Formats: sequence, structure tokens, C-alpha cells
Amino acid sequence: MVRVIVGFSPGGGFDVYSRTIARHIGRHIPGNPTVIVENMTGAGSLIAANHVSKVAIPDGLTIGNINGGLFIQQLLGWPGIEFDALNFNYLGVPVRDKTVCVLTKASGITTLEKWMASKAPIKLGATGPGSLTHNVPRILKESLGLPIQLVTGYKGIADIRLAAESGELAGACGWTWDSLKATWTKALDSGDAVVVLQTVPQPHPEISKVPLAINSAKTAEARQLIQSGIHDVSDVTYAYIVPPGTPKERVQILRRAFIDTMKDQEFLADAKKSRLGIDPLTGEELERTVAGLFKTAPTTVARLREVLK
Repeated sequence: MVRVIVGFSPGGGFDVYSRTIARHIGRHIPGNPTVIVENMTGAGSLIAANHVSKVAIPDGLTIGNINGGLFIQQLLGWPGIEFDALNFNYLGVPVRDKTVCVLTKASGITTLEKWMASKAPIKLGATGPGSLTHNVPRILKESLGLPIQLVTGYKGIADIRLAAESGELAGACGWTWDSLKATWTKALDSGDAVVVLQTVPQPHPEISKVPLAINSAKTAEARQLIQSGIHDVSDVTYAYIVPPGTPKERVQILRRAFIDTMKDQEFLADAKKSRLGIDPLTGEELERTVAGLFKTAPTTVARLREVLK
């Protein structure tokens, strides 16, 4: 039996991706094992990441699904990190992140212009430090001057969505478009939830009229913050990992199984039914991308540390 440990609560994007993958990846692993999903919530998936690093047996039977924003946490020297990202074994990501800010119609903030003009801070939900829902709004507040009040401690995106629906929050930033359209479909279709800003280098074709954050940055420093703190992290968000020390041959088996699943027609049909975007990176590509994060210029690291502290 293979376990997939998801660092967030049921019903959010990480959980939906992992449960969809778990229904199909077993066919691509020798012996066709049963694959189960377990949720290990807390601190923006930090608890799950530490567990995979320090507790999980490195036998190829445990896979972690964590937020790659934690790697930035390690880069910045945040407390609580009990793993070394460079020691994980990487299986890949199912989708390269395309993050957005989504707000409820009830909040009254349905365009970037209205948000910029708001005299009161807009209340956004976040999981833990290191997560995109935490880092993206902090960077946007600093680089664009957006009025934001960040409320942290939610166990996952599903909990943030429920809080927004109840009026407790206005919405969130750092929500991935693929996850959003899969898990908040009715509100998007009805206009009760509105995407007001994209935090990606290029506009997504499905929401091409929604403005890009970097186009509103007025200084080179602001653009660099968005580039290093948001854009450069986007490819590693939905990271699938196995523990350090896992035998190389087992890592290779799981890497092949992961990427073969991404091409599996039954899986793709299942993902389409759940409105999940698929735009994968292989384990080798993910490993190189993570290594690149740790080569960020020291001056940029220092500035990000100030903004995200």
C-alpha cells in the first residue's frame, strides 16, 4: 500500500489533485498497489513536510504533497523548518501554478481599481507562513500598496473558501486558477466570486482580461519582489516528494509512475471532470527548479525576508 500525505485539509486544491492522482497512479507502479490519501494539516503543510523528512520510512511507500512555498521559507531561514529541500526526492508537479486573487462580490471589491481605491484594508485568508496564500498578499501589499489585512491560521483553501462565503473574509490571494475553478465552480459561474488580479508573468488565456500584478509595479524593486517571491515559486507549488534516503531505484519507479499518470487517458478524463488543469513537471525538472531557488541573489533574499517576516 502507498500513502499520499497531503499537507492541507480535505476539499482544497492539493487534496483534490492528490485524490485524483491516487485513483490512477497505482496502475503505473509494479504490483498495482492500493494508494490511499491522508490529510496532515498544519502550518501551510510544514507539519507534513517535516513528517516526510524526519518520520516517514524511506521505503518508497510514502509520498508527500506539500506547498513548495515552504522552500522559500527555508531559503529565508524561517524557524520550524526541519527538512532540507535539497535532500528530498522529487516526483514532479501535476500543474505549474497560475496564482490569482479572488474576492467575493459581497465584499464590493470586483476590480483592481476598486481594491486600490478602498479606504479600508481588505480581509484575506491564509494558511501558514510560507504558503502562497500568505506570501503572495504580503508581497502585493508591499510592492503595489494594496490595502490588505491578512488573517492566517486556516487549515486549507477549503476553509478559506467557507470563510469567504460566510462573509468572514473577502477572499484570498495565492489561490491557483486551476484549483479555484475546480473547487469554487458555482461561485465563479454565478459571479459571486470574482478573479480581480493575476500574479503570473503572462495572462492565463481563460482569464485574459484580468490584469497582471507585475504590470502595476512602479519600481524595479517592486517588480523584483513579485518575480522572486511569486513568479519563481509558481512551478514548485504542488510538489510531490518522497523522503530523503529513499533508494534511487524506487525513486525512479515512482517518478516514471507519476509522469505516466500525467499522460494516462483515464486520469486526464478524470481530471477534466473535476476541472483540474494538467501542466506537469517531471521529477528531474522539479529537482532542478528547487535547486535554482537556492541560488537567488542574497540582496533579494534579504528584501524578501523583510517583507515576509
